[in-house]
Amino acid sequence: MKIVVLDGYTLNPGDLSWDEIGRLGELTVYERTSYGKIVSRAKGAELILTNKTPLPAEVIRELPSLRYIGVLATGYNIVDVDEARKREIVVTNVPDYSNAAVAQLVFAFMLEFASRVGVHSDAARGGRWAAGPDFSFTLSPLRDLAGKTLGLIGFGSIGQQVARIALAFGMNVIVHTRTPKGVPGLEAVRFVAKEDAFREADIVSLHCPLTPDTQGIVNRATLALMKRDALLINTARGGHVEERELAEALNEGRIAGAGLDVLVAEPPAPGNPLLSAANCLVTPHIGWATVEARSRLMAIAANNLRAFLQGNVVNRVN
Repeated sequence: MKIVVLDGYTLNPGDLSWDEIGRLGELTVYERTSYGKIVSRAKGAELILTNKTPLPAEVIRELPSLRYIGVLATGYNIVDVDEARKREIVVTNVPDYSNAAVAQLVFAFMLEFASRVGVHSDAARGGRWAAGPDFSFTLSPLRDLAGKTLGLIGFGSIGQQVARIALAFGMNVIVHTRTPKGVPGLEAVRFVAKEDAFREADIVSLHCPLTPDTQGIVNRATLALMKRDALLINTARGGHVEERELAEALNEGRIAGAGLDVLVAEPPAPGNPLLSAANCLVTPHIGWATVEARSRLMAIAANNLRAFLQGNVVNRVN
C-alpha cells in the first residue's frame, strides 16, 4: 500500500515522527511539492496526505490508483471534494486538534497590545532603563483586559475556548454567530447582531469559517463601526479581511491595532499593505503549530488512515 505525503515539512520539520503512519504502508514523505510535480510524485499512490498542496479535479483525474486523500488540516478547500466523490475517493480532515493553541495565540496578541512586553523588554535591554532617572517607565499606555468587551465573530470550538479564557480574565464576551445557542459554562456570553459586535467590542476576534457571508466581513463599513481604541484579531482565515481597507484604517488611526495570523495569500506578496501598516502584528500562520497541536494532528491523521484501511471511515468530509 503506497502512501505519499506531498508537503510534510510544516507538520513535521523534524521534531515529530512519521512512524505511526509508516507502519500502515510504504511511506514516502516530501517536504514540499510544487504543482507541476504532484502527479509524478503521487503516481501509483493509493493513499495521499496533503496539507496545502492542492488536489484539483485535473490532478485527481491523473491518479487512477488513488483511493484516499487525508488532509493534514481542518480546512479542506485545497481538494476538489466533488471530483473525489465522483471517483469514490474518500477525503478526510483533522478537526479540533489546535483549539487550545489558537486560543493561546489570540491572547498572545491581546496581551502584547495590553502590556507591550516586547517593546518594553527591548527598551530595557537596550539600556534605557539603566539610564533612566526613575525605577519604572512606560513607553505607551498599558491596559487591563479585565472589564473589556471581547466580541467574537463565530462560536465554534475555538471561539468557545477563547470565550472561556476571556471570562477567566474578567472580560465581557459578546458573540455574533449564525446559530446562537447556549453552551454549558458560558451562560455569561451575550449574543448580538454583527453590527453590534463590531460597535460594542473593545476587541473583535474572528472565529468563523470562510463562506460567501464571511468573505471580507472586515471591511470599510464594519471598521467604521469600531471604536478608535479597539483591536482586531484574526486567527481564522485571511479572506475574512479586506486587507487594503484594514491597512488604511490602521494607518489613519481609525482603530488602535490588529493582530493577524492569517492573510489572503500565504506567503504574502512583499507589498502586502498589512506588513507595513501601523500597529499591526503579523505572524506567519502559526496558531496551529505548537508541538502539542502538531502531535495531535499527526495522531488523528494516522487514526483517520488506519480507520479507512479497516473499513471504518472517520472524519470524512465528502
